Amino acid sequence: MAAWRNWSGSVSASPRALARPRTEAELQDIVRDATALRVAGAGHSFMPLCETDGVLVSLDALEGELSPGDGEGRVWAPAGWSLARLTEALWARGLSLPNQGDVNPQALAGAIATGTHGTGDTLGSLSTIARGFRLVLADGSIVTTNPANDPELYEAQRLSLGLLGVVTQIEIACVPTYRLEERITKAPLAEVEARWGELSAQHRHVEFWMFPYADDVILKTLDVTAEEGEPHKPSDMDESIFRFCCDVGAAAPFLIPSLQRFMMGASGASRRVGPAYKIFPSERTVRFEEMEYELPRAAGFPALREVLAAIRAAHAPVTFPFEFRIAAADDIWLSPFNKGPGSSISMHQYAKMPFAKVFAQAEPIFRAHGGRPHWAKRHTLRADEINALCPQAPRFRAVRDRVDPQAKFANAHLRALFGVTPR
Repeated sequence: MAAWRNWSGSVSASPRALARPRTEAELQDIVRDATALRVAGAGHSFMPLCETDGVLVSLDALEGELSPGDGEGRVWAPAGWSLARLTEALWARGLSLPNQGDVNPQALAGAIATGTHGTGDTLGSLSTIARGFRLVLADGSIVTTNPANDPELYEAQRLSLGLLGVVTQIEIACVPTYRLEERITKAPLAEVEARWGELSAQHRHVEFWMFPYADDVILKTLDVTAEEGEPHKPSDMDESIFRFCCDVGAAAPFLIPSLQRFMMGASGASRRVGPAYKIFPSERTVRFEEMEYELPRAAGFPALREVLAAIRAAHAPVTFPFEFRIAAADDIWLSPFNKGPGSSISMHQYAKMPFAKVFAQAEPIFRAHGGRPHWAKRHTLRADEINALCPQAPRFRAVRDRVDPQAKFANAHLRALFGVTPR
């Protein structure tokens, strides 16, 4: 059997076969003949979404190019392209994505299928930019779905976790190219909290990182600028010191509070300017495990403070900072933002250190504050909880039952999570 691991190394699979089709016809044959099949992109899911004992498919070699969509700013893009490849190609056409997260190796299909997002008061997840999908269904047939053609399938596919078919092309809504100015400063958490409404209204993008044993945060803002130029560094931080501190903290956990205060004392202000697609992403070479919860906007800071207090009280060995972002509301069935604007809190742990215990300390706090998990990040959500958190989940299940009655695209994790039983 072939072996596969995700980016962090915590999820592994031994599929019966690894497939890398080059043509859509070849992909159709693979899907038609498989009894179980999942698609893997860059492996940036921390949950076992790609795990399978059947066929594991990569779309990175599938033929395809950008082509005009149905309307101004719309483009059909290959689903298997990485966000890095996609955004560079869009820039050459005078287009940009409205928003991005801070890494870009993920496949477009995977980012949309899991609700990946950046930060911004009025900006939604990447799922919100999808306007149509070209899908290979379980029987190998191809369908193009959009609001006018099988709207129920389209709505379900906007955030599908790969349960409905294999996407080969996605029509996305883009905007004209723009440049960004990135500013990174340091400020006390209390000050940032007091000014958060002002900051989120004043800046197109705002977020911060906070080490659990420090009092200041690293505040990052991004704003559109007319200034020309290229970023003088490829990332928003130098990871060499951070990697050293993580390794020391893994070997001697009692030093973590001192190491974090040292890192915050050594951090300073910085500024970068450049094309949006070069400013959004940063290199993240220090590997980690991640849990992320999306909370009602007003619950963000209370939840963060409670989690920080719990970590400090337990002297928990958490080496990585928390990341705090915001996202706009949407109407997507399985989206954690479909009940209103969200505050997003990401908790990370160094990949060389145990994560389950520290995540278990934080997750009940996030849930108590009305949080819903990012589907691709660590969580312990159960099937009996999904309907309460996602009122449209029954509609999603009905579409899934219709297009894949044999549950070809469901693995063990997704069968348990959605109560999937083959017919």
